[in-house]
Amino acid sequence: MPRSTPRADPAAHRPNAEDSTSELQFDDARVLLALCGPRNERLAVLEREARVAASLRGHTLFLAGKPDDVALAERYLVEASALARQGIHVESADLGRALRLLRTEPSKRLSDMFDDSIALGPGRRPIGPRGLAQKRYVEAIRSHDLTFGIGPAGTGKTYLAMATAVAALQEHQVKRIVLTRPAVEAGEKLGFLPGDLAEKVNPYLRPLYDALNDMMDLDRAQGLLSRGQIEVAPLAFMRGRTLNDSFVILDEAQNTTGEQMRMFLTRLGYNSKAVVTGDVTQVDLPEGKSSGLAEAEHLLSDIEGIAMCRFTDVDVVRHPLVQKIVVAYEERDARWRAAGVPVPRQSTRSLDGQAPGEPPLPPHHYREPSPRRRGEPT
Repeated sequence: MPRSTPRADPAAHRPNAEDSTSELQFDDARVLLALCGPRNERLAVLEREARVAASLRGHTLFLAGKPDDVALAERYLVEASALARQGIHVESADLGRALRLLRTEPSKRLSDMFDDSIALGPGRRPIGPRGLAQKRYVEAIRSHDLTFGIGPAGTGKTYLAMATAVAALQEHQVKRIVLTRPAVEAGEKLGFLPGDLAEKVNPYLRPLYDALNDMMDLDRAQGLLSRGQIEVAPLAFMRGRTLNDSFVILDEAQNTTGEQMRMFLTRLGYNSKAVVTGDVTQVDLPEGKSSGLAEAEHLLSDIEGIAMCRFTDVDVVRHPLVQKIVVAYEERDARWRAAGVPVPRQSTRSLDGQAPGEPPLPPHHYREPSPRRRGEPT
């Protein structure tokens, strides 16, 4: 266990009068490496996110800063070191999210976020939740027969669902995995695609194949696909089927119609699980068609046995820029709603020359053009 004493290395930080200082000693070099990261990159993130000065000398970490910030950083290091001894490392990209959890919810612990993993078999590194929302999502999938994962891109909805499905197949909890998504063009007209029916729909299903190849060897994945133990198909192929002993994932569900969603949800058979993922802010359906995912969220939220897991921008686990992009678009949508105008599916330039994507001004801001006098330019 780390040992803490209330003094700091004066060479590492010159404290102000109101500063608090602390030092933590670690006997295990591997734990210390997990905390600091290669070239101390995680230590730099800790300084920025916890707003402390941190330095390393030998096996001792020195902290200095405001008392609350030092206490937060010290608590993080103690709990992260306990996880590191279990082989669970908090990556640099997740460190800020972990500190926000400890700061805003003092009753929570890092183990509430990271002490879970999904085993993918020999030779494959386990996949674990990278946040409290992701952990609740994985727990919901395990304990419910029908789970909805709703939220912005980059929150791990589909990836974690697929990892859970692969683990269930390998543990013989189900006999097959069925992966499906609606074949809807994302704002582009692709025209007539060449090939037979399977070749025409394959581009729409490529993201599911990519995630599958991340979780098992290519040869094994191809073998399971050829034997039908893993099936990747467009949503239209689900009609009329009953899926028993199956783990079914519907991806990009915001692009289903109400009729398609109803059809899919009624395919579930005995000893089966279904996970539905999507982002209701990225609907690519034609104008006049409502999203089946939004409708299902409204109709099914209060039904016992169905889990509704919602993600926000703070749960994004892709590149840090993705989180900022998600926030920017959500703020744009909020401006449209505040103006009392439905959020458009395609950004357009408003009548008075505002920037693309901004809501139009209320009608009283527009003035009728005055009659043109003789001789004035048109």
